[in-house]
Amino acid sequence: FIEFCVNGRTSKSGKWDTVGTGKYLEGGKAAGGQLVDQRFCPRIVEGEVRMNMIGDTCTGIIHKKPKAGGISAVGGTGSIYTFYGPDAPEFKQLSEDFLKNSIPTLMESLDLTGEPLPLWWTGDFINADPGKPGTPCTIDKWIVGEFNCSCVGISKCLPAYCNAEKPNASVYDIPVKDFVEATYLGNLMGQKALAILDGQGAKMSPSATKVLSRVEALRGATKAGVLSSEEAGSMLDKLFDV
Repeated sequence: FIEFCVNGRTSKSGKWDTVGTGKYLEGGKAAGGQLVDQRFCPRIVEGEVRMNMIGDTCTGIIHKKPKAGGISAVGGTGSIYTFYGPDAPEFKQLSEDFLKNSIPTLMESLDLTGEPLPLWWTGDFINADPGKPGTPCTIDKWIVGEFNCSCVGISKCLPAYCNAEKPNASVYDIPVKDFVEATYLGNLMGQKALAILDGQGAKMSPSATKVLSRVEALRGATKAGVLSSEEAGSMLDKLFDV
């Protein structure tokens, strides 16, 4: 293992099925050479928990369970995704610990005190209970697998993703209910961005404030069942003059 990490594929490193070439320390610090020593958590087979974040606000939680026999929950690998609201009781303790205690400590540890958090990022957590996978947990302990702010997508917008099967996909392929939710997320990012730029709080024009309040009202009405997706979509079209 050490031979592969330092010198790559050699006669001493043995056979590696990975597509990587090793040599992770090549070029030293200046070239970005590094290894992260991270504890392995066997309960990864039960899945990991992703917290979708806009600044310091959690907007949703996803439980990502790897395909049977695997340990990777990356999209497209057969993993199963279950979506929860930001206040899901199943993850109450984790959410409170992360949002109220861990984030300020983390920023200080990274020498980033006072710096703004990313506008759209995630924290991925793995259950660190010492029991064997599949057995009841005796402690509520989670370890961070990664923080991601470089390639995070908005799941609600996936229908607008162009590929070989759907080369002409567009924003109009997003279901109305999901489009309302995605619009809400985009507006919240805008508010956070304005707050960062202003330094004291977001300042929006009266027109932008009116649009935002109406979108959020449609979102709430759709979730509560007061409006159907079709009714909300019709009203959304009129709001944006589509």
